[in-house]
Amino acid sequence: MKAVEVRGLSKEYSGRLVLRDVTFDVHEGEFFVLLGPNGSGKTTLLRILDLLEEPTAGKVFFEGEEVDYSKERATLRRKIGMVFQQTVLFDMSVFDNVAYPLKIRGDLAKAEIERKVARVLEDVELRGFERKNALSLSGGEAQRVALAQALVAEPKLLLLDEPTANLDPKNVSIVEGILSRLNREKKTTVIMTTHNMFQAERLAHRVALLNEGEIRAIGSFRDVFGYQSRLI
Repeated sequence: MKAVEVRGLSKEYSGRLVLRDVTFDVHEGEFFVLLGPNGSGKTTLLRILDLLEEPTAGKVFFEGEEVDYSKERATLRRKIGMVFQQTVLFDMSVFDNVAYPLKIRGDLAKAEIERKVARVLEDVELRGFERKNALSLSGGEAQRVALAQALVAEPKLLLLDEPTANLDPKNVSIVEGILSRLNREKKTTVIMTTHNMFQAERLAHRVALLNEGEIRAIGSFRDVFGYQSRLI
């Protein structure tokens, strides 16, 4: 089954076309990587998929239903988790940062919130960090807290905007391992942007090569870069 379908998507800012006629599908449980240089439109595309921005043209379908960007989208956004490249955490404990998305929903008992937070901190290898102030953490630890925030509500779709771009190699390896395990064991659908082709090769089931706002190729890493080599 298709988790996400994008059809003829375009986005324009002040007369400048950032995305042009983008079309692709992502299947349930797939790890799909949008690979391209800075300025290629990757972040804009993720923001549209996260329902934060409206496309200028084209359609997006989530689980077979077309997204209506003219209507209130809070219910649909609960099914989506998003991790940005720049981590923004609150000046409070790791536990409270991770619990925040659950608390604002207001429909869970305290014990259930504690259970969910404990489980997701285990998943991101931060067990024992519950009472630490989130602003005292290293960059890699903070990014894992941000990942826990996105995962605690058990989203069906996880969006990641270059989540390891600012991390040291050790933490890159840790985060990649968490994401790979999450996708493999929990079957969470992942769409991630990166400019790192080696990272795409390590993680992706399929890669979409995005450049100057257009999809240039889609397929397995070998298929895409075999295709590119034939163009040279």
